[in-house]
Amino acid sequence: MISQLIEPQNEVSLLYGMLLIRRIEEALIAEYPKQEMRCPVHFSIGQEAIAVGVSSNLTAQDWIVSNHRSHAHYIAKGGNLKSFIAELYGKESGCCLGRGGSMHLTDLKAGFLAGIPIVGSSMPIAAGIAMSQSWGKRESLTVAYIGDAAAESGSFHETLNFASLHNLPLLTVCENNEYSIFTPLSQRQPMNRTITDLASSHGIKTYTGNGDNVLEVVEVTKEARNYILSNSKPAFIEFNTYRLLEHCGPNFDDDLNYRDPSDVKNFTNRDPISILLKKLIQEKKFTNEELTQMDETIKIEISQLILDVKNEPDANYSLENTMFWSRND
Repeated sequence: MISQLIEPQNEVSLLYGMLLIRRIEEALIAEYPKQEMRCPVHFSIGQEAIAVGVSSNLTAQDWIVSNHRSHAHYIAKGGNLKSFIAELYGKESGCCLGRGGSMHLTDLKAGFLAGIPIVGSSMPIAAGIAMSQSWGKRESLTVAYIGDAAAESGSFHETLNFASLHNLPLLTVCENNEYSIFTPLSQRQPMNRTITDLASSHGIKTYTGNGDNVLEVVEVTKEARNYILSNSKPAFIEFNTYRLLEHCGPNFDDDLNYRDPSDVKNFTNRDPISILLKKLIQEKKFTNEELTQMDETIKIEISQLILDVKNEPDANYSLENTMFWSRND
């Protein structure tokens, strides 16, 4: 079941995709303090709906370029789960042969080019892929994932200007989780202007959506994708969402007092998994018994994957093995 594909019109499939991402990250959170992983980690708990909803609209020919918070994007696009976990553990079987870690995932077979940890730098790389796609029949596109802080970088404006000028099939997805590390958006950008306004100023077609509602993410992304492929022009989506854990690492950081305590306390009200699950149960499309069975299956398979990965050989850092691209090339 763990390899099940996410289908945009199948609400249970969307639930499965989000639950899979949540349980993998929770398992990694439990393992991380053992200090067996060789890299910093940026978890996506609270933001799963965006990755799942966007990727449910993508094909095998579409590409993704992600950022430092890339786990959910990688999994939702169909990345190899064992290679993903092995990469975090610095194993030779990792998707970058154990050399890249959490922020440098790649799976070319899945159409996931790379995670790029430098803020905003996913955009120009994605624009390059989109330019190559623009020379063909325009049946595919490239997605660049960014956070809200990327809108404060030069690459944001340069890429959107270039994509607009050259009519590239580029979809930029901004996951606005309200914070750049510890600093809220209100302390970084003027209140009379939005990130969507910035994108629109470059002549880009823009959309906004509730990133906590996977069904809304599916519909907004579908509309944006259709616009790009029908009009041969780029598009931009800003999804509002929330990051439950600290910026980098496996901990809750509400003790640092940079967030409104009520936001963390009321997370359940905007938890994308809870929102969809409540709807499915109310409409009698899913039961608590089915949820328990799905959840247990996912947890068992993840636990086995982690055990298997721990027994894999560590990465080979010898000089003759320094030239590589990817386990999945």
